[in-house]
Amino acid sequence: MIAISNVTIGGLVVAALVVLVLLFMLRKMINIVQQGEVGVVKRLGEYRKTHDAGLVIIAPFIEALQRVDMREIPRTGDRQEVITKDNVVVTVNATIFTQIVDAKQALFSIADFDVAIDALARTALRSVIGTLSLDEALSERERINTDVQSQMEAVTDKWGIRISRIEIVEIAPPPKILEALALQKQADQEKRAKILQSEGNQQSAINIADGAAKAAIRAAEGEREAAILRAEGNRQAFILEAEGRAQAIASVYDAIRAADPNPALIAILQLDTLAKFAESPNTKIVVPFESAALLGAAQALKSVMDAVPGA
Repeated sequence: MIAISNVTIGGLVVAALVVLVLLFMLRKMINIVQQGEVGVVKRLGEYRKTHDAGLVIIAPFIEALQRVDMREIPRTGDRQEVITKDNVVVTVNATIFTQIVDAKQALFSIADFDVAIDALARTALRSVIGTLSLDEALSERERINTDVQSQMEAVTDKWGIRISRIEIVEIAPPPKILEALALQKQADQEKRAKILQSEGNQQSAINIADGAAKAAIRAAEGEREAAILRAEGNRQAFILEAEGRAQAIASVYDAIRAADPNPALIAILQLDTLAKFAESPNTKIVVPFESAALLGAAQALKSVMDAVPGA
């Protein structure tokens, strides 16, 4: 009974060991590759095949499966000090977005691509920023991103790794340089404010001068129009006055012709006119040039007076 029990226990142990080995072998044979990954199968250390996501069955003990993440991975680098072209030490930090596009190349072309990418990024940042001045480094981050990406891609393409993009997180000059930049920025802003103020004053003066010029032009135009209207009115008045005088003279002349005056009437009119001149306050004495006519007028007047009875 004891011997039978020992045999039974030994058989159970062997069976348990066999079951464990079979489970271990099944665990090695059956593998699941997650979405976004690929499985690289190596047989006795040699590349055999690349499997996509899903169930992967391999031969135990002689084959091995290594999973490779094919998604885009952001790699935040450590802060490092870099010297610019004008010998200013700045602290730079960048984030690099990488993606494996060829799992075979990434595993067998470089021993550790994570370490290699970090070292390559440091070297590329120092190389690019070393060709720029401090002002260019602070203002041209897009240029730095593009140049660093170009330098890294020239190397990582052989590793089957793509550099999707690079983002400069920080470029920090020393505190004294920051204070000098702040003072320079303040001076530039004050200078720009003064320039804008002077340009505003200049534009205001130009606008005022233009307004005054336009007002003067309009005033001159109005004065000219008024002068034209006054001249037109005066001309019209003179015309009307001349026409009135002409009509008056014509009427007088027609009346005189119709009355058929004799020399006695003409003499009376001349003497009446002379009497009006004599009554005038003027100091000048007007003597008719034709004295014979004046004498004839006086003689004619005497004749008339003699003919009147009782004169």
